[in-house]
Amino acid sequence: MRLTFRTVGYCGYGIYHDIKSRLPYYVSDFTDAWNYRVIPSTTFIFFTNLLPAIAFAQDMFDKTQRLYGLNEVLLSSAIGGVVFGLLAGQPLCIVGVTGPISIFSYTVYELIQPRGTPYFPFMCWIYLWSMVFHLVIAVANLVSLLKIISTFSCDVFGFFICIVYIQKGIQILLKQFDQVDLASGYCSVMIAVLMVVFGVGSGVFGSQLHYFRPWVRKVFVDYGVCMAVIFFTGFIHFGGKLDDTQLARLPITKSFVPTHQGLDRQHGWFIHFWPGEHIATADVFLAIPFAILLTFLFYFDHNVSSLMCQLKEYPLKKPSSFHWDFALLGITTGLAGILGIPAPNGLIPQAPLHSDSLVVHSRDGKAILVVEQRVTNTLQGLITIVMMTRPFLVVLGLIPQAVLAGLFFVMGISGLNGNIITNRIRYVFMDRDYIEHDPSCPAVFTDIHALNPNRWYYLYLVLEIVAAMAEFAITCTKGAVGFPGVLLFFAVCAKWVWPLFIPQEELKQLDGEVADEFIIKSLRIVDEARKSTSDDEEKQELVHSRAYEVHTGGA
Repeated sequence: MRLTFRTVGYCGYGIYHDIKSRLPYYVSDFTDAWNYRVIPSTTFIFFTNLLPAIAFAQDMFDKTQRLYGLNEVLLSSAIGGVVFGLLAGQPLCIVGVTGPISIFSYTVYELIQPRGTPYFPFMCWIYLWSMVFHLVIAVANLVSLLKIISTFSCDVFGFFICIVYIQKGIQILLKQFDQVDLASGYCSVMIAVLMVVFGVGSGVFGSQLHYFRPWVRKVFVDYGVCMAVIFFTGFIHFGGKLDDTQLARLPITKSFVPTHQGLDRQHGWFIHFWPGEHIATADVFLAIPFAILLTFLFYFDHNVSSLMCQLKEYPLKKPSSFHWDFALLGITTGLAGILGIPAPNGLIPQAPLHSDSLVVHSRDGKAILVVEQRVTNTLQGLITIVMMTRPFLVVLGLIPQAVLAGLFFVMGISGLNGNIITNRIRYVFMDRDYIEHDPSCPAVFTDIHALNPNRWYYLYLVLEIVAAMAEFAITCTKGAVGFPGVLLFFAVCAKWVWPLFIPQEELKQLDGEVADEFIIKSLRIVDEARKSTSDDEEKQELVHSRAYEVHTGGA
């Protein structure tokens, strides 16, 4: 019998379709990079990926007793950038070390440390089991279940990530008071606040004010945060009282070597994970429930990141890819376990920021195209590898932790400012006369006002806030590894529970598809193929039936 997707239940059809539809564009993914937008986009996404990543490295360094450090995070980000830049079906999705995987990593450490379970072999088995689950999900076309994800889930998750960024910034500043002294603490607060002023201010100046020519304002938007980081890293060397203030900096290690050199990591970048050497057989199977939670997290986090970099506001022309990209994510997850590094996955808000940085606008400000290519993602990954060399590690070691805190604030505040939940909250307190009669009122508020908000609007807003706070609350407890379950719970509620008490016409205005039908089509391709096959079978049965009737009638 000829083996077809039909004979094996369409297993792997989603991966096959993703590769088949995207492969014809592979050459153009490089030739289309001959565009000026690629230069500022590469610089911008390199900094917005690198700096939060090293801030998370600091966080994991402190909370895992120095098991994870800067080199592990740099290597993870580099692998994510290069692999997904070259091989992913959707190279616009930026992949690296995220806040959720940071929380997951140190929470697992806190849970297994009292048992005496070796950390790196245990994490390796979590990642290896998760790789298996990723591949099963991708081959079984279960990524198509992502169709249940609506704008509710994406908006809530983006809101939650921004809150986590702000929380991390506060934690870094509080640590300066406890681990150094009061002078360091207050100086760090000042630097972080100034980072916010210049980081957020450069974006506002470049995008909302009208001083100077458009290309000058674009420089502030593209390079403002990068320049703020460089300036305030040098600011502490200006002399005066600053010379008398000791500021905590980012801890570094040797080039291209792991941070930790203990018994469970005595073989460098290769983790000996097989049972009997460093880990018991029982712990191998204990890793399975953790792997299931991690798979849930990556299923949601990575796929939502991919959806958000393909939002309706970005006029994309090339096809999407979800099944193949999720399988590829599983492979990088398994590789991360063997190397003993945090697993990379889709980044929010970096993924949509990447797409936004590649948008070409007309003179009236309308988005006319996105420079869809593979160079920016690949190049920022290669540059990240270069950052693991000694000269650049020394440079990174000069960055005060206060600057990292300020960067967290900049990303959190910028993300919240563009989040629809934040704007819906702001609308509640805005003067209605201003919205109705002032032409300078931002379009987002006039659009909300045009919906004629009623009790369903306020109920929906409360549900969004409750969902975001529930996700944030569980990350502050010992049960933080279970927060992927909270994400899944509210995604299911948005799909099937909210329609039970919120009228459908109201939900159509408040919720909806995340991306254009052109993008979502990739998730429906298996169902369409099955329907097409079913129609063909019905036609064949009808033909055979008529042929039989003719034959028997003739007899």
